[in-house]
Amino acid sequence: MTTDPLNRYPRPPFEAQPQDFPGKTGKMTPEPDHGEESYKGSGRLSGKAALITGGDSGIGRAVAIAFAREGADVAISYLPEEQADAEAVQAWIEKAGRRALLLPGDLKDPAYGREIVVRTAEAFGGLDLLVNNGAFQQPNEGLDNIEDRVFEDHFRTNVFGPFYVTKAAMAHMKPGGSVIFTSSVNSKHPMPSLLAYSATKGALSNMVLSLAQLLSEKGIRVNGVLPGPIWTPFIPSGMDQDSVKSFGSKVPFGRPGQPAELASAYVMLASDESSYTSGALVTVAGGMPVL
Repeated sequence: MTTDPLNRYPRPPFEAQPQDFPGKTGKMTPEPDHGEESYKGSGRLSGKAALITGGDSGIGRAVAIAFAREGADVAISYLPEEQADAEAVQAWIEKAGRRALLLPGDLKDPAYGREIVVRTAEAFGGLDLLVNNGAFQQPNEGLDNIEDRVFEDHFRTNVFGPFYVTKAAMAHMKPGGSVIFTSSVNSKHPMPSLLAYSATKGALSNMVLSLAQLLSEKGIRVNGVLPGPIWTPFIPSGMDQDSVKSFGSKVPFGRPGQPAELASAYVMLASDESSYTSGALVTVAGGMPVL
């Protein structure tokens, strides 16, 4: 039985639903699908230890659920105000029979980035998979309206944070390890209303290509995923409400993707079957051309 991707999930228009950043999953209408009822594991990551930043909601949540069902123990980092969402993810990981580790904190802090790596390795006896997914986004109406602090927060969270975490992870990752970055189609098609965010995603895609070469001698693979419009708390908390109502309408599929539809890409890049895949930027964007 096949599933029509055009009609598998809700299509715009959506309701206006303003939230403050970072947003809460349970306040979204419709609520995102993270694969809670649909993702079926097959043991592709059995015995591996994973750390996922921004693992409480959205894409990170879907990846955490999928990794656990594929056999990995999973640590997730998240902002302290997202504790309830993080505990919900913990429940799904443990329901899959795997160990979960919750790591609240702020990726802008270099010490926190190093700490979560050490705590994950100590709790699970090592670190095999790192998913740099945590991010910050705030729209802008014009250049003059972008505060210096907000611009810097984008880079400290989206670029500096993954750098700190990845650098710390090298003390624990062995040959065969996999590092995956969540970049964005905005790295190829920057949006003027998301100037700072798009700039950070361009930096991340570049970092993937550089690190894939730099870490090849260690036998560690580095790849990136470039999501298109995905229905996560980022949308109501990081975009104007007119954009929320029409979100996803401009891609060929005519709808936003759901976090669950991203999970398989991360599992593929994390698995040993992809041992020759490094330096790849995998677009998941509902038919949107990204060159």
